[in-house]
Amino acid sequence: MIVKRDRAFRKLIKEVGPPPPRRSAPVAQRFPTLARSITFQLLAGKAANTIHQRVIDLCDGTVSAVTITDAGHERLRAVGLSNAKAAAMLDLAERTLDGRIQLARHGRMSDHDVLIDVVAVRGVGPWTAQMYLMHTLARHDVWPAGDFGVRNGWSIVHDLDELISEGELRKEGDVFSGVRSDVAWYCWEAVGLARAK
Repeated sequence: MIVKRDRAFRKLIKEVGPPPPRRSAPVAQRFPTLARSITFQLLAGKAANTIHQRVIDLCDGTVSAVTITDAGHERLRAVGLSNAKAAAMLDLAERTLDGRIQLARHGRMSDHDVLIDVVAVRGVGPWTAQMYLMHTLARHDVWPAGDFGVRNGWSIVHDLDELISEGELRKEGDVFSGVRSDVAWYCWEAVGLARAK
């Protein structure tokens, strides 16, 4: 289906095969996934993993709206979260507990409505919301045109001399309506293969 819309993907798809199946995470995993995304924003993987493990330990192994609220700002700061990230995590917890964000309903909401719900959380931007839609809710038509890896992979697949702009990539994605999450996955795979070579 992707190759019919853009032949440039033929070689890559042949090399890496089909994308992994998408399966929506249980409701109970939605809060901890978003909390983890907040920790990982603008941090290298190893540092983010270390800090987030401390958050998990602080919450006695269960990251939830209640355990984050109980931990409080100072203790979240003490395990390595920045001031902004601690505030963002507490805002997510508060919105979950008072019903302003209804994680249990996200499975039945449109991508657009979920995006609006999630970016209302302090410190959570469109990229984090898009990753949540793709990886946690298993949505098939998310197009993170601002993601550096997707832009880089697209540029590799199409043998471009310069990195494609976010605006241009957004337009290019229109032809893939319905399967844009898979196209993004292939772009990330292209970057991985290029690094391996």
